[in-house]
Amino acid sequence: MTYLPLDDDNNPIPAMRPKSGAAHKITVTSTAARNSTGFNADTRVISVYATGAVFLKFGDNTVTATSSDHYFPSGVYYDFAIGGGKTGQATHVSVIRESSDCSVYISEKE
Repeated sequence: MTYLPLDDDNNPIPAMRPKSGAAHKITVTSTAARNSTGFNADTRVISVYATGAVFLKFGDNTVTATSSDHYFPSGVYYDFAIGGGKTGQATHVSVIRESSDCSVYISEKE
């Protein structure tokens, strides 16, 4: 079963809308930061956009990114699955800058 819209052949179209009231902004510096409010329990996908290159790591409210974590480039809009169901769900994302302070924008999707 899918909640995605379907095309004329009943195939899911990979399109989701931003969830109302579920936008996050993280100011990124040389010290790891994470979203202050956890993702909604029913959120399975988030979109991320960074104004500068960062390293990111998903987890719970204690997650802390380091420069050894996943690199995420500047100027890319990307969807991430954050789990759910039997796999558990990441409730937070932690980010740390690569070289310059920047902002990371996150939209929970439904």
